[in-house]
Formats: sequence, structure tokens, C-alpha cells
Amino acid sequence: MLLAHRQALRINAAARAFVLLAIGGPLLWGQDRGGLLGLAVLGALWVGLVPVEQRARSRPLLLTVLESAAVTTTCLLALSSSPAILGALAAPPFVAGLRCGAKGVLAALGTVVPTAALVLGLGEASLSTDELLAAFTWLTMGLGLGMIASFLRSALGQPDPLLPYRHASSLLHELNQLSEGLSSGLEPRSLGGAILSAVRDELPTADLVLYVGDDELTPLLSRTLDDSGSTHTALLARLAQRSGRLETDGQTFAFPLRPESGQPGIVAGVFSDRLDPGALDLPRTVRRLTRQLEVSTVHLETALLFTAFRDAATADERRRLSREMHDGVAQEIASLGYLVDALAATPASDEQAARFLMLRERVSEVVAEVRRSVVTLRTTVGESESLGAAIGSLARNLSQLSGVAIEVTLDEKSQRLRGEVEAELFRITQEALNNAVKHAQCTLIRVQCHVDAPAATISVTDNGRGLGDIGLPLDARADSYGLGIMRERAALIGAHLDIEEPPGGGLRVAVAVSSGHPPPPTRQASESPREIQVST
Repeated sequence: MLLAHRQALRINAAARAFVLLAIGGPLLWGQDRGGLLGLAVLGALWVGLVPVEQRARSRPLLLTVLESAAVTTTCLLALSSSPAILGALAAPPFVAGLRCGAKGVLAALGTVVPTAALVLGLGEASLSTDELLAAFTWLTMGLGLGMIASFLRSALGQPDPLLPYRHASSLLHELNQLSEGLSSGLEPRSLGGAILSAVRDELPTADLVLYVGDDELTPLLSRTLDDSGSTHTALLARLAQRSGRLETDGQTFAFPLRPESGQPGIVAGVFSDRLDPGALDLPRTVRRLTRQLEVSTVHLETALLFTAFRDAATADERRRLSREMHDGVAQEIASLGYLVDALAATPASDEQAARFLMLRERVSEVVAEVRRSVVTLRTTVGESESLGAAIGSLARNLSQLSGVAIEVTLDEKSQRLRGEVEAELFRITQEALNNAVKHAQCTLIRVQCHVDAPAATISVTDNGRGLGDIGLPLDARADSYGLGIMRERAALIGAHLDIEEPPGGGLRVAVAVSSGHPPPPTRQASESPREIQVST
């Protein structure tokens, strides 16, 4: 619709320019100074309307009435010099038709008569028969042009199925050009850390958190000396987001980095009990801080937008790949299984029957692997209520496909992690579970998930053969491709990945995201408030 509005503005500008040229030719030929003066007034009026039309899209009828009244008044005041200027009366109905359809045409024509009566009455003048006929002719032409413009407006308003792709192509091309000049990078945690450091230099706080998000605030990063007031700071941050200004409550404060919109982040903190906030002149300090952090705020906003775009594109590509695998490779392999079954029904010898049986088992294993891959690609955190819920759903599906018992222990607070952090933690857990199922030869896998945003710890422990056994597949080695991907994912969100062999045997893969201080220890299963056991 934005493109249609711009096209309508261009057509209106062209129509007005044509009217000025059509009327100006005879006036210049006859050297009619009075008519040229009226024409100049019309030109100035229409030029002044261009920026108004670009901004005032919410009241098109009001703009139509004002333009029609102004054009009618100008034409009547310049009529004594040249009746040719009455041709301008055809322009407002056409412009109104493009601006707001048939109702705009009627509004334009309906404004002409009372405006003419008012102007003639104040000037104690009247129109001759020729002038009335000329005015009627031009208004009739304006009615016809207005109806044509109304039809053109409806045609311009038709949605173009390729329009989103054209816009996306243009924006992506522009992003590729601009990305070369992004000296600060596009990593939200690094940019957020710089903002929190600048705030802490000005405000001595015991607890400082940077929240981001549109509808739901999530902690991006924190600088915490103790665990006091985390729930209170979150509540005050939401209040500051809604009000768009500094909010305080005792030792706790919160303010938006961009006061006029509350975006892209809210800084919330808690002063030490030994400090008097009243002595800091907090409002003045916050105003100075928001001005000082204006550049960093723009950097953070750009990084958050880029991260959201990247995550959406990645999720869409994963869904596409899962569909291709399910409808293509999986179906072809399944058809091979049916062919093997048909051949195995009439074996030529016992040896051939044994080979058919072995081939059928291999086909079944490949089909199961493809199904696991489809589940891996399609399962995302965005479809679940929380990271723990997504991990529980993944464990149930994987246990059903593999026959390996999986126990999931969850300990989650109500505050969620950032979307990109949840996504990477989920994929790391997914890769660890898949490795354990495929290579560890285990009978039990235990998953422990502790989330206290912005910190989180997840561990995957199996009772299999670990990393040191002779003949272990390459995928299960510590320097393998799969584990390398997990390390890369951990590095993207500033997490620490740890791989070890517990004293009792097996393998433990643990990933921890810090909030600025060491992550909380992983609880034992008996201490966790929620436990999911999945077994077959």
C-alpha cells in the first residue's frame, strides 16, 4: 500500500503540472498578467500541498475539502482577468479520486458550490452566462476525470504478489552494502556489555541488567554482585518500557535507552543498601547517559534486528530442508524397502535370504536416521512454551525413534532467555543427544536443564562407552565435526562448552551461559522441581 500511495502522489503531481501548463499557454500568449498571477498562486498552493500529502494520510477528506476551497477561491478572484483559469476546477476532483476514491470526488465537487457562493457573496459579484457555462463544463470534466481516478486508485491498491520479494531484495542489497561499514559488529551481547559498562561507570550498582524485546522483555546481559531484586528489576523494567521514562522504587531503578519509544532496550538496576539514591540526582544522570549512549543504542538496535532476521531465515530454511527430506529422500528409501521385501518373499537360496534380511535391516536403519534428521530440522524452541519444554519434546521423539531411555530434569524460572540464545542452546542439546544415541551405545541418557535468565546451564550425560575406546567412530571424538559445531554455537552466544568423561563412565556434554558471574551449579535430579522421564 505504501508503493500505491507513492504512485498516486506522482500521478497527482503530473496532473497538476499538466493543468498549469494547459492554462499557462494561452495566458502567456495573451500576456494576461492577472491570469498569470492567479496561476502562480495555484502553482504555489499545489507545491505546498506535496509535503502535506506525504505526511497527512490519515485525513484525506479534510485535505480534499481544503484544496477544493482554495482552488475555487483562487479561480474566482482571478476570473475577471481571464476565464481560462476556470480550467483548474477540473484538477481537485481528479486528485481527490486518487486520494480517497469516489467519496473524495463527491467531497471535492460538493465544496465548490458553497465556496463559490461565499466568495461571490462577500465580493458582491456575479457570474455571466458564459462564465457559468465554462465553470459547469470544467466541473463536469472534473467529475469524469474523478471517476477515472477512482478506478485507477482501486487498480493501484491491488496487492502485488511479488512486492514483498522486491522490497526484500532491495533491503537485502542495501544491507550487504551497509554491512561493510559496521565497525562495531552485530553481536548483541558485546554491544550490550559496552552499554552496561558505561552505565556502571556512572551509577554504582549492585545489580544491573539490560532487557530487550518488543512485547516481552528478556534479559540480554547482566552485571550482578548478588542475587537480590531480580524479580523486582524485571517488573520495574516493564513499567519503564510502558511509560517511556525513568522509573524508581526505593533502591531499584529502570530507564529506556530510547525514551521516546522505550526501545531497543531497558536498563534496570539495584543500588547497594548503603547508598542513598537521592544524592545521585538520578534523573539528570540518566538524561546524560541516554545522550551519551545514543550511538551505542543504534548499534544495539541494528544488531537485534539483524539477529531476528537471521533466526527467521534459518528457521525457514530448516523447515524447507525437512520437507524436502521427508517428501523426497525418505519416500525413495522407503520404496526401496518395499522392493527388498518383495524380493525377500521368494529367495533363491538360504544365503540369498540372509542377505535380503541384512539389506532390509540396513534400509530400516537409514529410514530411522532420516526420520531423526527430519525431527531435528523441524523441532524449534519457538513452537514450545520454554526451552525446557522444547528439550522435553525433543527427548520424547528421539527416545521413541531410537529406543534409548532419556530422563529430562528441568529447573526453569518464569523469565525466558533471548530467542537466539534459546535456539543455540537447544541445537547444542539436540546435537549432544543425537551423538549419544548414534555413537555411545548407551541405554540411558540424562538431561539436566537449569535456566535463570540471562544465565543457563544444560548437561547431557550418557552411560555409554565415552571417548577413549578403541574403534570409536570419528563423530564421537572430541575433535569431531559434530562437537566442533557445538563449540561454534556456544561461541555465538558467549557460552562455555565442556566435554568430559565422568568417573562412572560414559560422556557428559555441558554448556553454560553466564550472566556476568559464574553460572549456577547443575542440580542433582532429586533436587530439581520438575523431572521428565522418557523411556521405551
